[in-house]
Amino acid sequence: MDSMLSIIVVEDHDALREVTVEALRGKGHHVTGVDSAEALAEMGNAMRVDVMVIDLNLPGEDGISLTRRLRESQPDVGIIMVTARSQIAEKMQGYESGADIYLTKPVSLEELCAAIHALCRRINRAGQPTSALRIDPDKLILSGERGEVGLSLNEARVLVAFARAADHQLEFWQLIELTRHTENDYSKANLEVQIVRLRKKLVQASSNEHPIKAIRNLGYQLCVGIQVV
Repeated sequence: MDSMLSIIVVEDHDALREVTVEALRGKGHHVTGVDSAEALAEMGNAMRVDVMVIDLNLPGEDGISLTRRLRESQPDVGIIMVTARSQIAEKMQGYESGADIYLTKPVSLEELCAAIHALCRRINRAGQPTSALRIDPDKLILSGERGEVGLSLNEARVLVAFARAADHQLEFWQLIELTRHTENDYSKANLEVQIVRLRKKLVQASSNEHPIKAIRNLGYQLCVGIQVV
C-alpha cells in the first residue's frame, strides 16, 4: 500500500463522493470530500494536500478553472480529473489546464487507486529533504539516528499528518479527527497525555529533546524533520 496520502475529492454527486471518500479511506489515506470549488476554498490552507480528485462538471466554478488555479498555486499537487466527457478535445483541455491524469466515468476503484499510486511515486521522487526521522505508516515504525521505535496506529496517523501539514502544525480539532475521538469524550488533558507519549518516542528515535511544542489556544507543532516512507 502507498504511504498515507492527504486526498481531497471534489465531486458534486453526493452518493458518488461519499463512496469514493470511504473507499480511499479504506486504503489508509486521509480523505476529505467537498461538493464544489467554493466549498474547497472555505477549507483554507490548514493542511497540505498530496492529491486532488476533481470532477469536471461542478456547480459554480468548473473543474477546468479550478484545476488551472490549483496548478498555479500548488504546482506539486497531484491532480486527477474525473469526468463523463470522453472526446479527445475535452481530454486535451483537461491536461492543458494542469491535470496529471484524466479518467473517464464510470471509474472503478481499482483504476482510481492505480492513478493515485502513480502520482504517489511522482510525489516521492520529487525529493523530500533529508530528515532526522523516517516513519513507515504501514509497519508502524519510527526510525532515526538513535534507532527504531514502535508506534500505535493513532500515533502513526498523527505523525504523518504533522509531516504533511503546513508548517507542521495541527489544530486541536484535527488531532481529534485523527485519533478518532468525538467532541463529547475529548479533553485537552487526554490529548496532552497522548502528546507526551508521542514526544517520548520521538526523543527515543532522535537527538531532538523538544520535538513537539504546544501552540497556545491552537494546537501543536512538530519541530523535527520527518519523512514518510
